[in-house]
Amino acid sequence: MNTTLSRRRFLSHSVLAGCGAATAGASLALHCAESSDPLPEPTALKLPRWRGFNLLSKFNGQNRPFPEEDFARVAQWGFNFVRLPMDYRGWVEEGDWTRFRESTLKEIDAAVQHGQKHRVHVCLNFHRAPGYTVARPGEAKSLWSDDEALRVCALHWGTFAKRYQGIPNRNLSFNLLNEPPKLEPGIYRKTIARLTEAIREQDRDRLIICDGRDWGNTPPDELAGLSVACAARGYAPFKLTHYLASWANNGGRWEKPTYPLQEGGTLWDKATLKLKNIQPWKALEARGVGVMVGEFGSFNKTPHAVVLDWMRDCLALWKEAGWGWALWNLEGGFGILDSGREDVAYEDFHGHKLDKQMLNLLQAS
Repeated sequence: MNTTLSRRRFLSHSVLAGCGAATAGASLALHCAESSDPLPEPTALKLPRWRGFNLLSKFNGQNRPFPEEDFARVAQWGFNFVRLPMDYRGWVEEGDWTRFRESTLKEIDAAVQHGQKHRVHVCLNFHRAPGYTVARPGEAKSLWSDDEALRVCALHWGTFAKRYQGIPNRNLSFNLLNEPPKLEPGIYRKTIARLTEAIREQDRDRLIICDGRDWGNTPPDELAGLSVACAARGYAPFKLTHYLASWANNGGRWEKPTYPLQEGGTLWDKATLKLKNIQPWKALEARGVGVMVGEFGSFNKTPHAVVLDWMRDCLALWKEAGWGWALWNLEGGFGILDSGREDVAYEDFHGHKLDKQMLNLLQAS
């Protein structure tokens, strides 16, 4: 039997059988999205204005299944996108990064199926890829300079491409690497070209999205012509979004942020955000590269009112630009569920604490 084809048929068609099997909650029924509108069709030239969240079940050492209720809630709240930042160590056998663990891959299959069932686009991301991660500890071998690391990373993406061949791009995309560091543009292009080649050997039409250089902040002009889209970040100004974050250098010595925020000679307001974070990416978009914001948000130590004021300007600018976005995260210190903020009047929600003000703002965008 052709197991890849069998799995593809299952993922493509089993959604139709499951829509009636709802699990009711006290105030939110977990069911298929009520809208009959199909998901928008993306292309590398122009991405839809997706709106959604990052889901962290397989992020940085975690290896839990993605709960279906997250996809159901995202859909019922009116959003249509999730990004899944994942750690490759969860799907390889210990001691051999070329051997894949089928049980973990099946959990990722299930996430793709949840997205299809609830009409939520699923973007698979290697947050820790063979040879590179922005997290700690780093990888033993460097994707940017080590031939074995590049070969293995290409093997992984080729395996994913074969596994999901034929799933429509409106349902599924690949975000190759999370936040590459400061790199020579030629090195980044060479690496991305090799990974996209491995994918297209298995699925020539798969939608591929690549983060900007310098941890997602610099438009990768060198990728124009590779038929890939690109993802920016929404963490500026950093002293606002990462105030008192333990992993941010000097975060504990910054003054409590306000918005607009004065940083040296720069006043971070809506005009500055447009100048620094919109216009350079618009120039890349004009060269035929689709753009979205793969992550944004502010850590829970920044005053809530400041976060909402800043977020309101960001969302307005992205709407004007026609770009989609994904909040980091759904549940946790940047999110709308269980964020741990001390200055929020949370609402009880199925055992979670819901930041209704932030949810309302995201919905209004």
